[in-house]
Amino acid sequence: MDLLSFIGVIIAFAAILGGNWLEGGHLDTLANGPAMVIVLGGSIGAVLLQTPLRVFLRTMRMLGMVFVPPKHGLDESIVKLVEWSKIARKEGLLGLEKAVEFEPDLFVRKGMQLLVDGNEPDEIRHTLEVELDSRERFDLQASKVLDAMGGYSPTIGIIGAVMGLIHVMQNLSDPSKLGSGIATAFVATIYGVGLANLFLLPMANKLKAYVLQESHYRELVIEGLVAISEGENPRQIETRLQGFLR
Repeated sequence: MDLLSFIGVIIAFAAILGGNWLEGGHLDTLANGPAMVIVLGGSIGAVLLQTPLRVFLRTMRMLGMVFVPPKHGLDESIVKLVEWSKIARKEGLLGLEKAVEFEPDLFVRKGMQLLVDGNEPDEIRHTLEVELDSRERFDLQASKVLDAMGGYSPTIGIIGAVMGLIHVMQNLSDPSKLGSGIATAFVATIYGVGLANLFLLPMANKLKAYVLQESHYRELVIEGLVAISEGENPRQIETRLQGFLR
C-alpha cells in the first residue's frame, strides 16, 4: 500500500475545503452536480475519442497501482537468482525445472523456461528484452491517458463556466440571482483545474514511476538469468546484481 498516495489525497481535499471554510465559504457552494457532469463527462469523452480501446482498458487496470503498487523486492530477487545459480552449478540447468513450476511471475517464469530449454545467453537476453521494451512502451502509453485527461479537464471546466454564465445572462432582469449564479458558474472551473492538478496529473506521474520501476526489476532479472546461463560464479552474479540497488 502506498501511504503517500492516501496522504496526498487527504491533504489535497483538506487544503481545498479548509481554505474555502477559512474564507467564509460553505461546502454546498462547491457542490454542483451539473458542473461535475460537464467536467467529468467532457474529459472522459475527449480521452475516449483519442485513445485506442486496448490502451484505455490498460489504464483502468493500472489505476489501482497508484494506491497498491506492485511488489518486487530487488533484494529478494537477487537472493533468489543467486540460489538458482547455485542449483544450476550443482545439478545443471535442468535442476531449475521445479523452480519454474512454482515461480508466480510470468516474466521470470518465461526467462527460466528459456534457460532450462538450453537457449543461448544472447537469445535469452534478446527474447526477454523484446518483451520488456514492448511492455514498458504499452504501460507508458496507458499512463499518458491520465496526462491527456488532465490536459482536457481545465478547458472543459472553462466551457462549463461559460455555459453557467450564459444562464446568468438570461436572468439579468433578476439581480438577486446574479451573485449565486456567477459563483455556481465558476465552480466548473474549480472542478476542471482541481481534477487535473490535484489528481489526474499526479496519478499519471506516479504510474510512470512505477512502470519504470517494473522495468528496472525486469532488467535485473534478465541480467541474472543470462549470467546463470553463462555459468558464472554465484558470488560474481550477486556482486553484479548489487549494482541494481539504489
